[in-house]
Amino acid sequence: MNYKDIQVLLEQGEGVELEFKRRVSSPKKIAKTMIAFANTQGGIILFGIDDDKTIVGIGSEKEEIELILTASMYYCEPPLQPLIDIVPYKGRDVLVVTIPESTQKPHVLFVDGDDDEHVGTGVYIRVNDKTVEASKEVVKILEAENPNAPPLRIAIGDAERRLFEYLDEHERITVKEFAQLVNVSKRRASRALVQLVRAGLIHVHTNEKEDYYTKAFGND
Repeated sequence: MNYKDIQVLLEQGEGVELEFKRRVSSPKKIAKTMIAFANTQGGIILFGIDDDKTIVGIGSEKEEIELILTASMYYCEPPLQPLIDIVPYKGRDVLVVTIPESTQKPHVLFVDGDDDEHVGTGVYIRVNDKTVEASKEVVKILEAENPNAPPLRIAIGDAERRLFEYLDEHERITVKEFAQLVNVSKRRASRALVQLVRAGLIHVHTNEKEDYYTKAFGND
């Protein structure tokens, strides 16, 4: 990573694989972003750069690197191994943290102490330029990407055929709507949708408040 690389990233702007941070804050907050990159397509965090792309630089290199390593080792499960570079840019040092896409998905934020009441999944992903908590369905899909995941077994029955007919007409559906459509529990509906995503027959979309699903191919 060098001066020109930083310039290219600044021109690119924040997105699925890039985030700017003014400084290293708490290890737990940094861990969320690293987990999101590892669980999605990988990515880069530039520390010492404001959201408006102002170059502010970093303070103590040693202290900030220690916070990043603490976040990756003790707040990510399984732990992550970030690649860390210090790049001089316009008279200031920028800390570049690269997180490759993981083969051990899903990575989970380690929660303890006062956070025991957290009722979410603890799994984070990137959606556009945001780090968001994954739904239970997306967690299952991430688990299936692990090389050690069991093989996919799927059967297309009446419920699945009704789903495809519904999507032909309405284009999108949520877990709750699918459960109501075929009169099953949300748990069964969730499991069926996850299997269909794994089979490549439908897509999951996480860019709204509630996940929704669409057909993976155009209408006939």
